[in-house]
Amino acid sequence: MADGHCNNNHLPVLFSYSVFSRPSSVPVGSGHEVLIQKFLSLYGHQIDVHRKFVIQSFSEEWGQYIDLPKGFSVSEKCKLRLVPLQMDITTLGNLAPSTTMFFCCDMQERFRPAIKYFGDIISVGQRLLQGARILGIPVIVSEQYPKGLGATVQEMDLTGAKLVFPKTKFSMLLPEVEAALAEVPSVRSIVLFGVETHVCIQQTALDLTGRGFEVHIVADATSSRSMMDRMFALERMARTGIIVTTSESVLLQLVADKEHPKFKEIQNLIKASAPESGLLSKV
Repeated sequence: MADGHCNNNHLPVLFSYSVFSRPSSVPVGSGHEVLIQKFLSLYGHQIDVHRKFVIQSFSEEWGQYIDLPKGFSVSEKCKLRLVPLQMDITTLGNLAPSTTMFFCCDMQERFRPAIKYFGDIISVGQRLLQGARILGIPVIVSEQYPKGLGATVQEMDLTGAKLVFPKTKFSMLLPEVEAALAEVPSVRSIVLFGVETHVCIQQTALDLTGRGFEVHIVADATSSRSMMDRMFALERMARTGIIVTTSESVLLQLVADKEHPKFKEIQNLIKASAPESGLLSKV
């Protein structure tokens, strides 16, 4: 058992969430609140605390999971699962500084001659990093095999970044990133940009979505060597529910109100429209 051997005061329970199942134990008589806390302790930031959930128990009589009845308490060994209810469509895509983190992926010197519209991507990426500093949003930066591919380009100011880390895996979701995310449990939205769209960006986005995060891909701040790979990746991600957006949309959504104390600073960032970075081009 994950919590050790059960005793007279505890009963074994199998806790399932998404594709995961973990055996543990809880005190006899544990009710809904204790069980919710147990799920949170087992699955951590994989659970979006902003969503509503229902706990279900496995019924031997019916051969399937059924909703816990009102007043349920654990009185015998059982199997429980946590099921997220459908998110209200009116909340989908909302961004707020307190629940958002920026991921900057592999904006490195050796990619400069190979990536389409890399100069534009650098410009927009730097705009996003400035916006993150203004609004106090944590930033995580990855560098793909920096020993061979170099560090992040000098034009991008990483001052104040929460984490800058090397990687060889395509996805940014490595243990050190998961640890950084766990330090900010309020985060539910990830704004993701960098290169390449169809490789590291796509794999990071899919991994984050699988962990319950809402992912926003900044289309004018991400690119690939091939425009075909870039555009098909953006389309594929949009079809899976990942939000494909633009830098100006992200920054204005984060301030939300002309009366926001940081609005003027953000407005100065976007006075000049961001370069289209080939998004409206056929070449």
